[in-house]
Amino acid sequence: MGYTFAEKALARAAGLPSAVAGQVVDARPDIVLSHDNTAAIAKIFRTIGVERVLIPDRLAIALDHAVPAPTPQHAQNHAEVRKFVREQGIQHFFEVGRGICHQVLSEAAVILPGQLILGADSHTTHYGWMGAFGAGIGRTEVAALWATGELWLRVPESMKITVTGRLGKGVTAKDLCLYIIGRLGADGGLYQSIEFHGEAIENLSLESRMVIPNMMAEFGAKNAYLPPDQAVFDYLAEALRRRVPTPPHTAEGETPRQDVSALALYPDADARYASSHTFAAEDIPPMVSGPHRVDASAPLDHFRGKAVQQAFLGTCTNGRLEDLALAAEVIRGRSVASGVRLIVIPASAWVLKEAMQRGYIQDFIEAGAVIGVPGCGPCMGNHLGILAPGEVCISTANRNFKGRMGQPEAEIYLANPAVVAASAVAGVIMDPQEL
Repeated sequence: MGYTFAEKALARAAGLPSAVAGQVVDARPDIVLSHDNTAAIAKIFRTIGVERVLIPDRLAIALDHAVPAPTPQHAQNHAEVRKFVREQGIQHFFEVGRGICHQVLSEAAVILPGQLILGADSHTTHYGWMGAFGAGIGRTEVAALWATGELWLRVPESMKITVTGRLGKGVTAKDLCLYIIGRLGADGGLYQSIEFHGEAIENLSLESRMVIPNMMAEFGAKNAYLPPDQAVFDYLAEALRRRVPTPPHTAEGETPRQDVSALALYPDADARYASSHTFAAEDIPPMVSGPHRVDASAPLDHFRGKAVQQAFLGTCTNGRLEDLALAAEVIRGRSVASGVRLIVIPASAWVLKEAMQRGYIQDFIEAGAVIGVPGCGPCMGNHLGILAPGEVCISTANRNFKGRMGQPEAEIYLANPAVVAASAVAGVIMDPQEL
């Protein structure tokens, strides 16, 4: 029998000729990710009795979850993170305002296809968009990685999801994810490697592909994977070209595409899967997920007319340029409904800059929206859009758990960017095609 992506990726990370599902390996990640939680991890790290990180060149740290600092406690936390970065000589550091960790690490090509990234953030599954193995781990595990450079991992079983055809008008990768999670359950992919295949996946833009592995954290997945293609290699090669000087013996303007593509891993045709599922893209409608579970999803029609007090466009799931473009198209020439707040937070400084140049930010401001600093914002309940008791928010985020946005007596609905924008204009959950 052949091997799945997860088996190949963890065998490579462990320096083994092969590995199989269920096997425990000592993996050496290419990148270890943390964010505002770095200061807390550093305290754990020092209790081990170690002062110096063994692998500073493999650490990536971003300040993104509460930026700018909303309280003195957050400010102190950020100061401790910056001190740690200086002391340890960490190069992959992204300051306040640079953006959400998963977005900026992708933009900077800090991680590449076939590599292993372990992060103290549950949505580290995100990097499957480029064919990397990304998995969330705990703070203690990150501290252990800082000290030793390796961590044991159980190789996950794999689930194969094939999506045929093409998504219909007004249907996005977010709808696809809500549909699959609704059909298979929020724990349907528990500790599994979710592989996505099929024509519908291949035809998605790179930004749409990023949505899928990110959302698989809400499916219980250990990691998710999309087979990388030439578009992925070109994107990463260009990012590397911007980040590092032209290598010796490389013609001016030439990019290391071959180097990037050589890292890619693909499952074998005869790989063994724990389960396989096939979905027809044309059967998937615009979806909405109601409180308080991501798998409480249903076609948009089921929720149409539900009054909202806040609409939130952003997060590592749907805060990219493509998402802002979809929302701006809906809201252009219209106004946010009375009694509704539309909060727009680009996923990175680059996204914000591009959105300004293309006029999207002006569209939002003229409609009455509030623009936030690139970062996580209200997604996990820190600031920049906390809800009041009894309020309803429709959001492009990945989670709608009770209390997720800081108020347990509020309701969160999840939808794609166009639906969020249309709902902000209508004051109720609305199909943008009806405006």
